[in-house]
Amino acid sequence: MPKTASRLAVFTESVIRGMTRLANRHGAVNLAQGFPDFDPPEELLAALERATRGPHHQYAVTWGAPRFREALARKITRFTGLGIDPDQHLVVTCGSTEAMMVAMMTACNPGDPVIVFSPFYENYAADAILSGARPIYVPLRPPTYEFDREELARAFAQGAKAIVVCNPSNPCGKVFTRGELQEILELAEQHDAFVITDEPYEHIVFEPREHVHCAALEGAFERTITCNSLSKTYSITGWRLGYVQAAPGVIAQARKVHDFLTVGAAAPLQEAAVAGLELPADYYTGLRDLYARKREVFLRCLRKTGLPFTEPQGAYYVMVDISSLGFARDTEASEWLVREIGVAGVPGSSFFREQEHRYVRFHFAKREETLLEAGKRLEQLATARR
Repeated sequence: MPKTASRLAVFTESVIRGMTRLANRHGAVNLAQGFPDFDPPEELLAALERATRGPHHQYAVTWGAPRFREALARKITRFTGLGIDPDQHLVVTCGSTEAMMVAMMTACNPGDPVIVFSPFYENYAADAILSGARPIYVPLRPPTYEFDREELARAFAQGAKAIVVCNPSNPCGKVFTRGELQEILELAEQHDAFVITDEPYEHIVFEPREHVHCAALEGAFERTITCNSLSKTYSITGWRLGYVQAAPGVIAQARKVHDFLTVGAAAPLQEAAVAGLELPADYYTGLRDLYARKREVFLRCLRKTGLPFTEPQGAYYVMVDISSLGFARDTEASEWLVREIGVAGVPGSSFFREQEHRYVRFHFAKREETLLEAGKRLEQLATARR
C-alpha cells in the first residue's frame, strides 16, 4: 500500500474529541469537549424552524449569504467600532475551525514560520503543519500565563510570517490585555507579519477584564486577520458557522481558499443565525453574567477537591493541577478520572509544546445541575492521592 503523507505523522487526531468518546463509553460527565447541554436562545430556534420552510436549501453565495453578512457586519461594527463592509471585509466559513485554516493558508507560504503561544488550542499547530507552515512556540507560563517579550521578539526574528493569538484563550482562560496586544502588534509591524486572532469567546469575559478586539487597535486592521464563530456566543456549536474578517486585499485571497476548501457554509443555518446577530445588547450582558455564575459554581466545586487551579479570566475552561494525584502522565490521570471518578477532562499535555503533565482542562459550559453532579464526583479527589 502506498504511504500516506509524512506531515500527518507530526500530530495525532483530536485528543478532545477522543475524550468525548471515552466519556460516552463510561457514562462520565463530559467536561472535556466544550459544548453546552442547554438550548440556544428561543429566537434562534424559531428562526431555524422558519428557515427550513424557506427558499434556503441550495448553495448560498460562496463567501456568505448577503443577509447573513450584512447582519454580521452590523454586529461587529456595534462591538468594535470598525466600519465593517459585508462585501469587502468578510468570508463566512464552516466554523472558526475552517476560518483558522483559511487564515493560515491565506497568510503563509510553505515553510514560513508561524508563532503559536503554548498552551494552545490543539488545531493551531495542525493548521500550520497542514498548510505547510512551520510552527514556532512561545510559552505562556502558568499559573499566570504571561509571555516574555524578549522570547517573543526572538521568535519574530526567526522570520515569522504570522502569530496566532487566541483571545480569550482556550485552554487557559487568559484574556490578553490592551498592552499585551499592543506589544504583539509592535513586533508584528517591525517584522511585517500578520496577527491571526481567534476570538470565539469574545463575549465570555469576566470582570474586571475586558475583551480588546485586536483589529480595532490603532494601525492594526491591515495586518490583523480575525477568525471567529457564532458557536460559543449563541450556544450553537453544531451549526458550524464562523467567519474571517480582514482588509479587502486579504479577504479577496481568503475567499479563494475558502471556496476550494468547503464551497460554503450551510444556507438555512446562515438564514436562521441572523436572528442571533440581531439580538439586543442585553443578551450579551446576560451571556457574560450566565457564564460568571457557572464559573463560580464550578470553581466552588473545584475548591472542595483541594487541587490548585488558575481562575479563568475569560472563556469557559479551567486548567487544574492534578500532579498531587500521583500519576506520571496526565493522560493516565485523565483516563482514570473518566473510569473511576466519572468526569471527563482533557489532558493538558495536548495543549503544550513543552513536556507538561501537571494539568487537566475542564470546561463549565453546562447546566448548573450538570456542574454540581460533576462537582459531587470530583469531591472524591480530596482524598484520592496515589
